[in-house]
Amino acid sequence: MATLQDIGVSALINVLGAFAFLLAFALLRVQPINDRVYFPKWYISGGRSSPRRAGNSVGKLVNLDIKTSLTFLNWMPQALKMSEAEIINHAGLDSAVFLRIYTLGLKIFVPITILALVILIPVNVSSGTLFFLRKELVMSNIDKLSISNVRPRSIRFFIHIALQYAFTIWTCFMLYKEYDHVASMRLHFLASQRRHAEQFTVVVRNVPHVSGRSVLDTAEQFFKKNHPNTYLCQQAVYNANKFAKLVRKRDRLQNWLDYNQLKSERHPDKRPTRKKGFLGIWGERVDSIEYYKQQIKLLEKNMASERQKVLKDSKSILPVSFVSFNSRWGAAVCAQTQQSKNPTLWLTNWAPEPRDIYWRNLAIPFVSLTVRKLIISLSVFALVFFYMIPIAFVQSLANLEGLEKVAPFLRPVIELIPRTIGVSIPMKATFFITYIMVDGWAGIAGEILRLKPLIIFHLKNMFLVKTERDREKAMNPGSVGFPKTLPRLQLYFLLGIVYAVVTPILLPFILVFFAFAYLAYRHQIVNVYNQQYESAAAFWPHVHSRIIASLLISQLLLLGLLSTKKAANSTPLLVILPILTLSFHNYCKSRFEPAFRKYPLEASFEAMEKDILDRTTESDINLKAYLADAYLHPIFHSFEEEELVEVNVERNKSHT
Repeated sequence: MATLQDIGVSALINVLGAFAFLLAFALLRVQPINDRVYFPKWYISGGRSSPRRAGNSVGKLVNLDIKTSLTFLNWMPQALKMSEAEIINHAGLDSAVFLRIYTLGLKIFVPITILALVILIPVNVSSGTLFFLRKELVMSNIDKLSISNVRPRSIRFFIHIALQYAFTIWTCFMLYKEYDHVASMRLHFLASQRRHAEQFTVVVRNVPHVSGRSVLDTAEQFFKKNHPNTYLCQQAVYNANKFAKLVRKRDRLQNWLDYNQLKSERHPDKRPTRKKGFLGIWGERVDSIEYYKQQIKLLEKNMASERQKVLKDSKSILPVSFVSFNSRWGAAVCAQTQQSKNPTLWLTNWAPEPRDIYWRNLAIPFVSLTVRKLIISLSVFALVFFYMIPIAFVQSLANLEGLEKVAPFLRPVIELIPRTIGVSIPMKATFFITYIMVDGWAGIAGEILRLKPLIIFHLKNMFLVKTERDREKAMNPGSVGFPKTLPRLQLYFLLGIVYAVVTPILLPFILVFFAFAYLAYRHQIVNVYNQQYESAAAFWPHVHSRIIASLLISQLLLLGLLSTKKAANSTPLLVILPILTLSFHNYCKSRFEPAFRKYPLEASFEAMEKDILDRTTESDINLKAYLADAYLHPIFHSFEEEELVEVNVERNKSHT
C-alpha cells in the first residue's frame, strides 16, 4: 500500500518527467526545421509561410540562440494572450467550448477542494478506526485521510452527507450556468456566422421514386410546389465511389510525376528512369517523366468514361439531395418541418458543412441503413440478454446470506467482505492519484511535445515528400479529437466527484491536471490543431449528461459505502439526492438541449434579419452561383477549371 512518502516520490518523478518534456519542447519548438510541426495552424491559416527565425543556410535549420531556449515556460503566457472571442475566430466555437470544459473543472473543484481539505481531512484523521483494523488490512498513513478511518455507526458520517449535498448543489449550479452560457454562445455563433453554404441548405433523404422521372426532377418539382418563394437550387448526390478511387490513383501518379520533374530540373544532364514492371522492380527501363505522363493520360481517359457513366446513368443518382434556399429563413423552415404526410419520405435536416460529409455513406440505401440499425439493435439485445444469465448466477452468490447457505465454510470471511469493503474502497485512491500524475501531468506534457508527429514529419520529409504539396500534407496538425479527449476528461470529472467526499486528498492532483491541461490545450488550439469540421458546440449536452452521471455514481457509491459502515440511520438522507439530481438533469435537458437539436424561432427571426442585411449590403451577390457547387462531390473538384465547367454543364443537361 502506497504511503505518503511513496506518493511524494511518484509526484517528484512525474514532475521531473513533465519538466523534461517541457524542456525538450522548448528546445525543439524554436528550431526552424521543426516550425511546421509546432506551428502548423499558422501555416494553414496563412499567418506564416516560413520560419520566423530563418537566416543563413544554417539558421534555416537550427536556432543557435540559446537565450530562446532558457525561457522554456514562456509558451504559457503566450497561450493566454488570445481572448475567447479571438479563439472562436481563429479556431472555431468547438475549440473555445472544449477549453471551457477545463475551466468548468476548475470552477467546480477549487471550492470543493478547499472545503474538503479544511473540513473532511480533520474529521477523517481524528476518528482512528484504521488503528484497530491494522492487523486485518494493509494500510498506510494516507488512508487515515479517507472516510475509511471513520468508525462504524459514527455520527461524523452526517458531515460527509452534508458535504455531499453541498458538493452536488455547487456542481449543479455551475453546470446550469455553463449550459446556459454555452447555449447562448452557440446561438450567437450560428446567428453571427459569415455566409456559409450550410446556412442556406438542407439535406433531403429518402426522395421517393416516381415512374418516368429522375430524382432531380422529382425533387425540383416537389420543392418548387411546396416552397415556391424560397427554393433556389439543388445538388444531386452521385454514387461516385469507384470514380473516387480513380482520382486517388491519379493523385499518386501526379505526385510521382512532380517528383521526377523536380529531380530532372536539379540534374538536367541525367533523366530519371524506372522499370515498367510491378512496383518498378523488373521490366523494360523507360523515362520516368514520359512513363508517368502516359499513365496519367490513360487514367484520365478512364476517369472521363467513368465520369460520363456517373452523370448519365440514372442509377448513379442517389435518393438524396442537397437543397438550397434563397434565405436562411427558408432553410430553417424546411429543415424543421415535416414535408410529407408519409413521415418516412422527404426527410429533411440541416445540411452539415461540406467538409463534415462522409460521401461514401451517402451511397448506402435508406433500406440498408434501416436493416443495419436493426441488426445492431438485435446484436446489442442478444449480448445483454445472454450476458445476464451468468451475471444473475454470480449475483445470486454475491448475496451474502445466499452465499453463506451455498458455502458455509465462507462464514468467517462473509462476516468480515462488508467491514473490509467499507474501508478498502476509499483506500484505492492511491492508485488513481498515481494514474493522475502519470496520465494527467506527464501525459499532458507529452501531448504538447508532439514527439510522434515530429518523428513522422521528418521521416516523411526524408523519404516521401517530393513537392510542396506533399510537405503540407506531412505537417498533419491533427485536431482536438473529441472521441478520445472527451471520455478522458469525463474520467477526471468522475474521479474528482466520487472521491471528493470519500478521499479528498485526491482533489489537489485533479486541480493540477485541469490547470495544466487547460494551458497545454490552449497552446495546441492556438498554434497546432486544425479542426476538421465545426459542430457549433453540439457535443455539450453529452458533456453535461456525463458529469451528471458522475454525480449519481458518487451518490450511490457513498450510499453503499455508508451501508457497509453500519450507518443505517444516516443513509436514508442520501436517497433523495439522486432523485433531485435526475430532476435537475431533466430540467436542463428540456431547458437547454433544444438549442443544440433545433433552430429556435427567435434565432430564425435573427436569420431573417441577417438575410435582409445581406440583400441591403450585398445586393449584387449571386447566391445561386455561390451555392451551386458547394455540395458537389469533392472528386469533381479535382478536375481543372475547364473540366469543372464541363461537369456543371453535364449536370445541368441531366437536370433539364
